[in-house]
Amino acid sequence: MGFTSFFNSQIAIIALLLLILCLSAILFYCYSIYAAIAFFSQPHTIEPGFHPPITILKPICGIDRDAEQNLASFCQQDYPDYQIIFAVRDRQDPAIAIIAKIIQQFPDVDIHLVVSDRIIGANLKVSNLANAVTAAKHEIFLIADSDIRVGKDYLQRVIQPLKDQQVGVVTCLYRSLAPGWVTALEALGTSTDFHPSILVSNQLEDIKFAFGSTIVIRKQALEAIGGFEAIADYLADDFQLGYLPAQAGYKVILSNYIVDHVLATSTLAQTIQRQIRWARCIRVSRPWGYVGLLFTYGTVASLLLLLATGGSILGWTLLAITWVMRLLMSWIVAVKILNDQVAKKFFWVIPVRDLFHFAIWCSGFVGSTIAWRGQKLKLIKGGKLAAMTADFAN
Repeated sequence: MGFTSFFNSQIAIIALLLLILCLSAILFYCYSIYAAIAFFSQPHTIEPGFHPPITILKPICGIDRDAEQNLASFCQQDYPDYQIIFAVRDRQDPAIAIIAKIIQQFPDVDIHLVVSDRIIGANLKVSNLANAVTAAKHEIFLIADSDIRVGKDYLQRVIQPLKDQQVGVVTCLYRSLAPGWVTALEALGTSTDFHPSILVSNQLEDIKFAFGSTIVIRKQALEAIGGFEAIADYLADDFQLGYLPAQAGYKVILSNYIVDHVLATSTLAQTIQRQIRWARCIRVSRPWGYVGLLFTYGTVASLLLLLATGGSILGWTLLAITWVMRLLMSWIVAVKILNDQVAKKFFWVIPVRDLFHFAIWCSGFVGSTIAWRGQKLKLIKGGKLAAMTADFAN
């Protein structure tokens, strides 16, 4: 076999593989549409008489964008019995002044501030939660990141799945509020890529993980996995708070309530660093799932197929079908169903965002160190963290 024949055969094999990737991506886009429609068309009844007391745990570190509005939204719930515990590690944290103001604004809400620098592991947020839970009065905990904003019906709706005693954890999807084009790229990925994959997973089988946007967890489920100490050395603490209870036999339920995630202004370098951090975390936590993401990158696969086939009719046809289905899925899921205004405004940027994220995905295979909140850490097997040096600047 001559070099030309060998080269042509290799190109044909590559083109075939790219064709398979395009078809798998198209199937993913179609199933994402079905999964989103199926999930949000389900009847979600609210029983007004079901309102068990809840303790909300809010780990705080610094001041997020619109911090006062975000935190205050949790104090304005149409719910009869709930407690809020704000937990801060540093007595000099500027967020303490905002929390003090909120306590004054809502005298009828049971609000506590816990300030403690006790550390139980490499993940300082989890240490914050462990310090907060010592003041908890109730048997149901709700954990939500400090950059989350909710409506007044939030508690009443997210608590409903706990009517089933087998349910140990409830979690929520989120809409990102982005202040600029850089953060819009990140938000666009959440609504048009991440959430569709979650809805597909939920449709195929109940999800077995949770998100920091909202984690409702029974005290007994938390104790069954060993408390916060069990996840104190993991980067993806939210993932573990769903995964470990699922392994212990509890159901994890995805609520139909969508919270708002208020993104901070970010530079392109900071966004890239954050995306690579999470890519590496997913790779070490779920290596086969990370590799499987390759079958969802239809935008990239169709472009490569077009090049591999020398601009053939097949290449152009697959590119057109793949891109149309990618955009259709994004419009239906993100804009129409999730009502994501960032996705609606920056809809035309989706192909560019896909190329950007594919590069992030590739870089996620390399390296195991991350920078996070002033620390330089090393990711080890299973997504655990190991400290390297202190006071490392992000």
